Amino acid sequence: MKQVTLYREPGRFAGWPANYGIWAWDNEIVVGFTVGYHKSDAGFHRRDRDKPFTAMQARSLDGGETWSVSETPCRLPGKGTLSANEHGQNQHSVAAADVYESPRRVNFTHPDFAMMCSRAGLTAGSYSWFYTSTDRCKSWEGPFRLPDFGYTGIAARTDYLVSNSDECLLFLTASKANGQEGLIFCARTVDGGISFSRHAQIGPEPKGFAIMPASVRLSDSHILVAVRCRGGGKSPENWQNRENWIDLYASADNGHTWHYKNRPVENTGNGGNPPTLTLLHDRTLCLIYGYRDAPHRICAKLSSDAGETWSGEIVLRDNGADHDIGYPRTVQRPDGTIVTVYYFDEEPDGERFIEATLWKP
Repeated sequence: MKQVTLYREPGRFAGWPANYGIWAWDNEIVVGFTVGYHKSDAGFHRRDRDKPFTAMQARSLDGGETWSVSETPCRLPGKGTLSANEHGQNQHSVAAADVYESPRRVNFTHPDFAMMCSRAGLTAGSYSWFYTSTDRCKSWEGPFRLPDFGYTGIAARTDYLVSNSDECLLFLTASKANGQEGLIFCARTVDGGISFSRHAQIGPEPKGFAIMPASVRLSDSHILVAVRCRGGGKSPENWQNRENWIDLYASADNGHTWHYKNRPVENTGNGGNPPTLTLLHDRTLCLIYGYRDAPHRICAKLSSDAGETWSGEIVLRDNGADHDIGYPRTVQRPDGTIVTVYYFDEEPDGERFIEATLWKP
C-alpha cells in the first residue's frame, strides 16, 4: 500500500470527500473536498465555525500518484459554502436564494461527463442543487435546483448512476417527517436532467437515521446501495453514544423497488462514517469506510458474490489520532490499483488533511 497526500496545510481543516464526489477517466482522477480553519476547542470536528469553508478539487493525471489542487470552479446559488453549511456560522452559510440556472438537457453518456450535488443543510427546510460538467470538472454548469420530492428537506451529496444518454438515477438523503435527518431515496430523470421525479424510497423511515447512500450498478437492472445508519436508542441527546453501522439494499428492477440485503459492517465507531462502494474490474465489490473508535482507521471489505457475503476487514490506514477521519471516495485505475481518498489526522490537535491510499486487494 502507498499513502499519497493531496492537501495538507498547518492550521487548516480539510475534510469530507464523500460530500462532494470523485470522477475518473482512465488515469485522470478528480475528487472534491472542502477546506476551512482549525480550532482546538470546537468539539467533534476541530474546525473554526467563524471562518469560511472553501470547496476544492484535486486532480491527478497519473492515477493518483501526484495531485494538483484548486478551488472548485462553480457558482453557489447564494452566499456561503458548498455542502458544509452545518460547519459554519450564519454569515458563512448558504442563504436561501433563487439564483439558479434553468436546467437544460445534458448527454449523460458524454465521455467527459460528471455531475456534482450539493446541499444547504441536513434537516427540515434544507434544499439542494446540482451541477453538470462535460469537460472533466474543469468547469461546472449550474447551480440547478432540485425539487423537495415531497419530503421536509433534501440533503444531497453526489451519488448517481447513468442509465443512458437521457436517463440518470440520483441517490439522495431526505429529512424525515419530524424534520430530522434522514432517510434515503432514489430520484430519476428521463429528459437529460431537465426534470427529476421521486423514483422510490429505499427502506422504511428509520428511528435513527439512514443517510449518505453509495450505489453501484451490477447490470442494467441490478443495483446495490450501501447506507450509513445510526440507531435511535440509548441517549437521544447524545448522538455519539448511539450505534452506527452500514446496511446494504438491492434492487432488481433499476431502482423501482428495493429490499434489505444484509449488514456488511456492524460498527463504524463514534459518530459513524459513510461507505464508498465500487465494482472492481473483476466484478468484486469493494466497500470502504472510516472506523471512528480506537484504533481509528480506514477499512475495506470485499465481496466476490455480488454482496451476498463479505470478507474480513482490510486495514488501509490505522494511525488516526481520533475519530475525525474517513468520508472516503474510491475509483479503480486501468492497471487494477484502487485509489481511495479520505480525510485524516495524525495528532488530536493537528490539522485535518486529504490523503489517498493506493492499493491492490
